[in-house]
Amino acid sequence: MIPRRKPGRLDDVRSNGWLDAMKSSSPPSRKVQKESGIEDFSDDAKGVYSSWMFKYPSALSSFQQIVSHAKNKKIVIFLDYDGTLSPIVDDPDRAFISADMRSAVRDVANHFPTAIISGRSRDKVYQLVGLAELYYAGSHGMDIMVPIRNELCTNGSFIKCTDQQGKEVNLFQPAREFLPMIDEVYRILVNKTKEVEGAIVENHKFCASVHYRNVDENCWPALAQCVHDVLKGYPRLRQTHGRKVLEIRPIIDWDKGKAVEFLLESLGFRNSHDVLPIYIGDDRTDEDAFMVLRGRYQGYGILVSAVPKESNAIFSLRDTSEVQEFLGSLAETMENQEIYEMEEGDGTKGIL
Repeated sequence: MIPRRKPGRLDDVRSNGWLDAMKSSSPPSRKVQKESGIEDFSDDAKGVYSSWMFKYPSALSSFQQIVSHAKNKKIVIFLDYDGTLSPIVDDPDRAFISADMRSAVRDVANHFPTAIISGRSRDKVYQLVGLAELYYAGSHGMDIMVPIRNELCTNGSFIKCTDQQGKEVNLFQPAREFLPMIDEVYRILVNKTKEVEGAIVENHKFCASVHYRNVDENCWPALAQCVHDVLKGYPRLRQTHGRKVLEIRPIIDWDKGKAVEFLLESLGFRNSHDVLPIYIGDDRTDEDAFMVLRGRYQGYGILVSAVPKESNAIFSLRDTSEVQEFLGSLAETMENQEIYEMEEGDGTKGIL
């Protein structure tokens, strides 16, 4: 049930493009996302998809090109979570990573620095993934955990604490002052949307999310207007779009791209010629990271998508199964090279 609104009250979300953005950011139907690929497409759609694949070739078929470009460089892996390591599901709390995917991520992390950058809270992502060897950045990179030895940030947002294993770590939280505001907005949104059947509101610590995946599409305008009305009272917050989710964030100059840059520097890669960063993600929020890799670092953005859409990425993967295959290939290639170098006895550390 949606609370009744006065005529004309939906003009805001229609005129500011929210409704168009909500539709364009919605994931494809389950039929299109089937692992069988594009055989469900019409002939015209297959042609469009083939053209799109020419522009964004598969990272699997381009694997040797990626490996060749990594010669004499250190690979650093960045991963989104939802839609990348875990399939998109109706209930966000049930977006579990499979045992095989967890194993693939662990194998990659044994060879390369690996970070997960998610819109979820950092604690929630760690709970879902459960791998201590990774770096975690939650709330779209507004909550980053790095080793204590890295002290690149000296402002008030930088704090020391202990991780889940009791080790000292640095937390970089550029939006820390917004915590009380996000909590307040979260509570208001829970109350305002409780009559919207299917709506789910989540508190991701430095941002809040309103999921409309299970909301009837006819009710999207009223739900969007509800969120819009709440944000009118919080000019320091902004709303962005994800895959069937409205995300409320602080208005600060920070995004997943900035988080990638911060993590690369914290890992000691100030010289962009020494590193090949690879970022795999499926959402609009990952585009900022793709753009960063296209610039200074000359890295590779890999878009996870079963349907054509414009992106700042260079390569593509169709779904989470292909992500797992790609990560497995990286780990296997590194293991084979290390075996070869041990047999050769050159004493060097294997780098692709």
